[in-house]
Amino acid sequence: MLLVKVKICGITNLRDAQAAAEMGADLIGFNFYPKSPRYIEPDAAVKIIDGLSAYVDTVGVFVNADITQIQQLVAEGHLNWAQLHGDETPQYCESLRSLSVRTMKAIRVKDEKDIQKAEEYATDAVLLDAYHPEKYGGTGMTFDWNIVGHIGKRVFLAGGINPYNARAAAELGVYGLDVCSGIESEPGKKDHMKMKKLFECLQDFRS
Repeated sequence: MLLVKVKICGITNLRDAQAAAEMGADLIGFNFYPKSPRYIEPDAAVKIIDGLSAYVDTVGVFVNADITQIQQLVAEGHLNWAQLHGDETPQYCESLRSLSVRTMKAIRVKDEKDIQKAEEYATDAVLLDAYHPEKYGGTGMTFDWNIVGHIGKRVFLAGGINPYNARAAAELGVYGLDVCSGIESEPGKKDHMKMKKLFECLQDFRS
């Protein structure tokens, strides 16, 4: 059985970050998109990151950001991954290859044509999320997972993953699951009981 990584995203406070790490999160994500209800100031995120174990990867979520913002956070050693969740072009993603950071391009999926776009990006991973005409992720919506198929790189699956469908998501054989709204009590605040149940449901895919 393939092991699946778990990324807990939309973290806004140290308590939630430490709980996620203790429960087994492989990656913890911080949203630097100002229009997101889960937005966190970079300085606040750095304080949280400094309080985390070195065994957890940290992910910065950016939407159509100026490259200098990503460069600064990477240069300071606070990010292992840059998640590009906007309308970034393959050329934009390529320009980040000189930085000491892994890159992940989010693709909002309506149909199989969107899945095929994944091959256009020379990133370390792609993240498949549900399409919304006005929002860049965090909607709690899912898409038809049956169309995922095979992609020649690491695939994170996102969009409405929660303790009740996480096992079905992991059974697709993707590299990782990106979980956000499905374990929240409100945007930016994690429900620790839901988070615990999520990891319990994924035990068979974690060892």
